[in-house]
Amino acid sequence: MKKINISDKFSQFKEVWTPKVIAESNGQLVKIAKGSGELVSHKHDNEDELFIVFKGQLTLQLRSENIVLKPGEMYVVPRGVEHCPKAEPDTHFMMIEPSSTAHTGEHHTEVTVSSEQQEWI
Repeated sequence: MKKINISDKFSQFKEVWTPKVIAESNGQLVKIAKGSGELVSHKHDNEDELFIVFKGQLTLQLRSENIVLKPGEMYVVPRGVEHCPKAEPDTHFMMIEPSSTAHTGEHHTEVTVSSEQQEWI
């Protein structure tokens, strides 16, 4: 394993809501993504999902509240909790989640990226 420059990894792609895998540890994938606008409301029945923001602002819209994350902040969405990620333009964030986690849970839309399609960079 070589050290990873996260800023360099973010510079390698432009797509939004398209997770890129940068590492794996103990069955957990470390993914980065860029966001702009709203993804889709979904949940993961069997996996928690950790979000860490590096740039911009990511809002995790839950049924009970909105969690607003700014650079340097993180939040764990517990398994089974419906959430809808919403991002300011050019938001950069990381997700750490089990490799079994489906991108948009049970919701399959035109923006859904299957686990097999999630590119390693």
